[in-house]
Amino acid sequence: MKTRYFYLIGFGALMLFDTLTQVSFKLASAQAGEFIPKIEWLLVVLHNPWIYVAAIGYIGSFIAWMTLLKRAPVGPAFAASHLAIVFVLVISVAYFGEHLTVMQVVGALSIILGIVFLSLSEARQSHD
Repeated sequence: MKTRYFYLIGFGALMLFDTLTQVSFKLASAQAGEFIPKIEWLLVVLHNPWIYVAAIGYIGSFIAWMTLLKRAPVGPAFAASHLAIVFVLVISVAYFGEHLTVMQVVGALSIILGIVFLSLSEARQSHD
């Protein structure tokens, strides 16, 4: 039972930090405007708090990922780490008003199905 809680908390933290990072980059880029290869644009980015939230998200993701890899099987863990992409898609629609394409929906469903199949396979192998 402890292992189950470890996975739930660990993958939850990984998803939270990965999603936080991507959304923070989106917010920072929206406020910074179009990329201009000038120092003024870089200064605008460096004065944006969302860029630092993204950095904190990267650090949190790294710590969560390294902790998970100590105990979790690599295949399902790697697949599950891509679930953040699905969360970012959902937030992009709900918060930023973006529209999903058919290919994005197919991709998100593929990620979810891949995680389910890998988890079922891993569970079956551990019982054998």
